[in-house]
Amino acid sequence: MKKSLFFEIDGSFGEGGGQILRTSITLSVVLNKPIKIKNIRAKRKNTGLRPQHVTAVKLLAEMCDAEVQNLQVGANWITFKPGQKHRSSIKFDVGTAGSIPLILIAALPAASLNGVGCDLEIKGGTDVKWSPTIDYFQFVVLPAFKFLGMDCTIEVGKRGYFPRGGGIVKANIKPLKKLKPLQLVSRINSPLSCISICSNLPKNVAERQMRAALESLYSQNMKCNNVVTTVIDAIASGSSITLYSVNKGSFLGADNIGEQGKPAENVGEQVAQLFLKEYLSEAPIDMHLGDMLVTPLFLATGESKFKVSSLTQHIRTSLHVASVLTERKYYFEIHNNGAATITIKSDSTDGPME
Repeated sequence: MKKSLFFEIDGSFGEGGGQILRTSITLSVVLNKPIKIKNIRAKRKNTGLRPQHVTAVKLLAEMCDAEVQNLQVGANWITFKPGQKHRSSIKFDVGTAGSIPLILIAALPAASLNGVGCDLEIKGGTDVKWSPTIDYFQFVVLPAFKFLGMDCTIEVGKRGYFPRGGGIVKANIKPLKKLKPLQLVSRINSPLSCISICSNLPKNVAERQMRAALESLYSQNMKCNNVVTTVIDAIASGSSITLYSVNKGSFLGADNIGEQGKPAENVGEQVAQLFLKEYLSEAPIDMHLGDMLVTPLFLATGESKFKVSSLTQHIRTSLHVASVLTERKYYFEIHNNGAATITIKSDSTDGPME
């Protein structure tokens, strides 16, 4: 029997969501490894590829001139074969409110390690549900990625909210030869910052979000040193709020999105509680960033060891998929407070221990 040219990934593993797709495609591009992803989002109510997943794969395929089969909404499998030609400049319309931050998180390692870098201009959603806000991406994700060696700057031209999107983000991604591993298991606290924004709404919406967040934080003896409330251009109304505490020994953040009919005070109070949960874990990396760091750390040179506030199902799934594709091993230790220390080995000599 003829051996398949494609390395197979089971898209139903673990949490079985879109993260498997993004992790697999990014690693496929960097490793130049053709893959077939089957059972895509098999555990979701609406199985198969959704529009935002299709567009993410299209962008990564365009970046490296890949051959893709069965890329359509509802598809439960695709094949992805990376090409050898890497484009240095791309303009891309995600369509409606598909998440720009999630696409950038997938594209950044691939563009950084392709030898040429890339200038991206992406149109879509900047602040939408089930995705980090563009502020979380800019003020938490980018500093953490830069800590590993990835150099990317962004310019947010316009915000985009559900359902119309229309946000515009330009990203300049510099090339690099290799990624640095991460050794970060203890935290150095840094001042807390907060940015609350709204579009096509009275400025007091952003102010009320901020006020509620600050009051909730203050009740736990936490102060915010840097506060920004502003109205930003967009084609539709919306709001978001992001809290973050970042330095070379701390990468913590939390965000929340305003919704029609939801009081701004609730939005602010909720983000404060999300941040406090991360902060009280005493971990240097929040659980969402921990998931985003998995892919680049499996591509880094050397062993990584880092502590996250919680070992989520998303992180477990990302670790498994990255381990399978890179043939590198990992293990983790869960602490009494729920935080976890993850080790990604520099080679495949030691098996994963869970």
